[in-house]
Amino acid sequence: MEEDIRNLVGNRLRFLRKQIGLSQEKFAFVVDLDRTYIASIECGRRNVSIVNIEKIADALGCSVYEFFNAKEFKSLKANTKSKMIAKVAEKSKKKYK
Repeated sequence: MEEDIRNLVGNRLRFLRKQIGLSQEKFAFVVDLDRTYIASIECGRRNVSIVNIEKIADALGCSVYEFFNAKEFKSLKANTKSKMIAKVAEKSKKKYK
């Protein structure tokens, strides 16, 4: 089963938040978002806007690039790329038959 991007973002947020030693409540205060919103991100139930990703990364003391520069996202990218290539190949076969 593939891991959803929302779960990857949530797991990454939880990992980095715990590394800096903040509870969800304290982190939510720092990032100026509701604690339940942070909890729903960490559980993979939120499709987070890029504006909020930037706020979260800033509060974690990293860039958006650093937030997403983890092996989990790299394997997702490779998997997505191979799926896109397969779709293009399939569409090409149908179009040029």
